Amino acid sequence: MQNDPLSSFLQLVNTRCVMSGALVAGGAWAIAIPPPDTIKFWGVARGSCWLAFEGEAAPFHLQEGDVFLSSASRALVMASDLSAPRVELAEVLKHRSGTTAHYGIGDDCQLIIASVEWSADYPRLLLDAIPPFIHVQNGSRHARTLAWLMQQLIEEARDDSPGAGAASVQLAHLMFIHTLRAHFDTAEPMAAGWLRVATDKRVNPALRLIHGDPGRPWRLEELAKAAAMSRATFALYFKTVAGVAPMTYLTHWRMRLAERALRENKAQVGDIGRELGYTSEGAFSNAFKRVTGKSPMHFRSAALSRTALVNTVETE
Repeated sequence: MQNDPLSSFLQLVNTRCVMSGALVAGGAWAIAIPPPDTIKFWGVARGSCWLAFEGEAAPFHLQEGDVFLSSASRALVMASDLSAPRVELAEVLKHRSGTTAHYGIGDDCQLIIASVEWSADYPRLLLDAIPPFIHVQNGSRHARTLAWLMQQLIEEARDDSPGAGAASVQLAHLMFIHTLRAHFDTAEPMAAGWLRVATDKRVNPALRLIHGDPGRPWRLEELAKAAAMSRATFALYFKTVAGVAPMTYLTHWRMRLAERALRENKAQVGDIGRELGYTSEGAFSNAFKRVTGKSPMHFRSAALSRTALVNTVETE
């Protein structure tokens, strides 16, 4: 499981899911929500509601057990009745108790609301791969797991037991992964790119080899054999789902790992290159500059400067 390509990417961008809170509402209600600055997802633990996004012709109707994810930075209205008078989200949050906000009359509807955070070093890698909207309906084969996760999140928030915060982060992250899995099960083929290739079953055995040992001098024949394809068929199919040739993908993945190493540790540039399969510092530096547009030393210097600036701002 350590070589699972999707897990590798989520670890690379350092995804973290945070439960923003819960909403319990009843009667006729409508809440205006400003454009989110991150990926948001909503789970309907009880009842139903509408989500109407700015710029979308038709609203989405969420039933009990549904989960909805949005990566679009658009204002929206969440409502039991879209014609009801609207109140701003900030006003609703003024009256919350703990992490749960109450609005309207009664408790017909209960929602779990969570956010996905990731490293600022990869501002677009996740956003560009995930579709603007994912609606996982109660009939999905992942519905039972998602319903259980929602209930656990509700219980963690209600009981506030030791470790509740850490447990909620893990549960919300599992909700995010199961939401993606449900989307992969039912969606039309995605655009070529890292998310499509990371979830493609045909190339998965070859991709696990690359992610498991990126420093090995892999040959196309070895990767094709792992995927049970001929060399030519594998090369063509891989480029169709990844958007790049297998060896180009390998090089790009190595450079992603190199970027992380240059930012996070003090290892010598040559040592990082050797770990990733390059026989000399010069060969590694040339490959790194060809892919990223910067030399490894320039990249490291710029990354350290950004980190120092962020730390200075945070302490002021």
